Amino acid sequence: MIKEELIRRSPIRLFEKSIRGGLRPGEMGIVASQRGVGKTSVLVQIALDRLLQGGKVIHVSFAQASQKVFGWYQDIFEEFAGGQNLVGKEGVKDDIMKNRVLMNFNQSGMTLDTIAKSLGALIRDGGFSADALIVDGFDFSLASRDYVQRLKAFAAETGLSIWCNCTVNGGADGAEAPRYDEERMPVAVKGFADLIDVAVVLEPASDCVELSVSKARGEPVAALPTARLDPRTLLILES
Repeated sequence: MIKEELIRRSPIRLFEKSIRGGLRPGEMGIVASQRGVGKTSVLVQIALDRLLQGGKVIHVSFAQASQKVFGWYQDIFEEFAGGQNLVGKEGVKDDIMKNRVLMNFNQSGMTLDTIAKSLGALIRDGGFSADALIVDGFDFSLASRDYVQRLKAFAAETGLSIWCNCTVNGGADGAEAPRYDEERMPVAVKGFADLIDVAVVLEPASDCVELSVSKARGEPVAALPTARLDPRTLLILES
């Protein structure tokens, strides 16, 4: 079957091995880097793999219009599946995309209660039994510990695992400021780093983007490169 072959060949198999398995309901993982390095690409690859395995995904964006996010899914699926020379891949794409919902929110203009209410209505009232929540463009520097705790509690209650991207920034006026702490966790999540179950860091190298795991299953790990992103396609490759 085409789906089974795509699942077997998926770059997420390597990724899951490096983080000691996929996330469970109520768990949160982050993909951190500076802007424009490939965070959204990794999130979309995680989401596509979940869809191929029969799951349902809600992709919430705080930074990009739905049409742009839609384009990410189309392009990454084509880059991956197109390289496999599999007949019938278009039918597979149409089939799995039915199980993905794209939503846009304004972080500064909406409370967590409002967001949770919208998601809850989709899951409970709309009958969309999602098992993965992708959060793109969320500004962790504006989030409190209570906010993250409540978000994780909502995810556990509704059976969702959460993957977010996290943008790390330098200092103001060109001054260099620490982006990560001594355990390679983003400074932006300092107040609730213990609530993050998995942390992945992307950093540009000379010929690729290196992917390293800073925290997996709640434990700090050696920040050695475990995978790479192809600089052209942004697909995950073996290191």
